[in-house]
Amino acid sequence: MQLPISRYSELLQKKYEKLTALLRPFNAPEIQVFASPPSHYRMRAEFRIWHEQGDFYHIMFDQTTKQRYRIDEFPIAGELINRMMKSLPALLKEQEVLHQKLFQIDYLSTLSNQIIVSLLYHKPLLDEWQRAAKNLKEKLTALGFNLQIIGRASKQKICLERDYADEILSVAGRNYVYRQVENSFTQPNAVVNCKMLEWAIDCTKNSEGDLLELYCGNGNFSIALAQNFRKVLATEIAKPSVAAAQFNIVKNGVENLQIIRMSAEEFTQAINGVREFNRLKGIDLKSYECNTIFVDPPRAGLDSETVKLVRNYDRILYISCNPRTLCDNLVELSKTHRIERAALFDQFPYTDHMESGVWLIRK
Repeated sequence: MQLPISRYSELLQKKYEKLTALLRPFNAPEIQVFASPPSHYRMRAEFRIWHEQGDFYHIMFDQTTKQRYRIDEFPIAGELINRMMKSLPALLKEQEVLHQKLFQIDYLSTLSNQIIVSLLYHKPLLDEWQRAAKNLKEKLTALGFNLQIIGRASKQKICLERDYADEILSVAGRNYVYRQVENSFTQPNAVVNCKMLEWAIDCTKNSEGDLLELYCGNGNFSIALAQNFRKVLATEIAKPSVAAAQFNIVKNGVENLQIIRMSAEEFTQAINGVREFNRLKGIDLKSYECNTIFVDPPRAGLDSETVKLVRNYDRILYISCNPRTLCDNLVELSKTHRIERAALFDQFPYTDHMESGVWLIRK
């Protein structure tokens, strides 16, 4: 597999032009562009495994044509994943129990040189598999890998040790530790993630009052942004992400950040007095003076009730993985707020996908 590296700048320029056109109706200022490394930028990868005449290998499917492609190296993925892809198959072949009915391998790597390998099977995983997997881990460790191995089958998840890796990101001259849990959301492009965090920190510097964040995940943004606010209140619904966020808060020495396990829709109901939640017992929402809100919603964007909630805040930091739903939300948000800053983050080079950000100030 080869990447059109020589065309990277051209393709990024086209994204810039497209986002500029989308934001033009909202009088956005000049868009800041944050490029990705042209190769080895993705920290996660998933491959199906194809078995053929006693052999097996990584494959990917063309989503349009359904054509199958053998993948022996993957320059989109980080160098650590590529090293593992070269070392792992030969070791799996040594023990039939490890490759029999293996149908997928997922990789989660970090800039801190840790990697999780998840092996997915169409069979129950018995004691024999666990013994073989421990032997595999020992051999890969001897090759210099700092790894965790996880086995998955129907209603089974077996961790030989743990199901997370601890990432270290250098952001604005400071190192942050982020626990990343297997099969939970993490930012796929670590280098661009650092640039997103630095941009968000710069937008919110000299802020007054408190910050509310919806969809906080493992605390990726809220932990870095806490330095700019008196207090931070953040919401997340997924239990593994909440647990990782709690660890990350302590690990990074952040003392002014509170995580609550709620969806954005539930929090909107709570803050508007529509419903009461046991999960909010002991948390005095009235003690927060949040005049800044941060949102990083799913591709569908903000629902209409959350848009109404967001408009109540003087400053809005909005990170979007779908500029079209961002623009849908901006139709309402631009009635009360203006775009002070806008950015394009190239999380996914060589694709049409655009990650963007806007910093909105009440008019």
